[in-house]
Amino acid sequence: MAKILLGFMGTGKTTVAKHLEGRVLDMDTLIEEKIGMSIAEYFEEQGEEAFRNIESEILEELMKLKEDTIISTGGGVVLSEKNRKLLRRNRHHNVLLTSSFDVAYRRIQADDTAKRPLFLTKSKEEFEDLFYSRMALYQDLADLIINTDHRTPEEIARLITCM
Repeated sequence: MAKILLGFMGTGKTTVAKHLEGRVLDMDTLIEEKIGMSIAEYFEEQGEEAFRNIESEILEELMKLKEDTIISTGGGVVLSEKNRKLLRRNRHHNVLLTSSFDVAYRRIQADDTAKRPLFLTKSKEEFEDLFYSRMALYQDLADLIINTDHRTPEEIARLITCM
């Protein structure tokens, strides 16, 4: 069964996944490999709906894997009802990484490698609304919730491993 890392952008899913043992699959990386470009470029060329369709395809493929796997999802994976149904089937193995909005915002601002399309196109206030509007969706699916504000990636990885 897969352990799934959920959470908003900047909460540490990709960073923490690097500290977990076993097979770790990052959905954003898999999507970029499939589409042959960055997610930001794809958003610009094809739009968010096309991206969300590919995101759902990848999640469905990953959920069929039989071996134990850690899956780091993108922040918007919970927007699709289809994805939420898939994630509900994974009960007892869904980990929500949370942070305060200010911490997530600072982390995203400081990240020079991952250019997040929604971050680049929204005001801080719109981005904060997005952050809070997704929280209930994440919490509804979570079996373990870990606040990442004052923990190291190694500490968070240890908590997940104990799950």
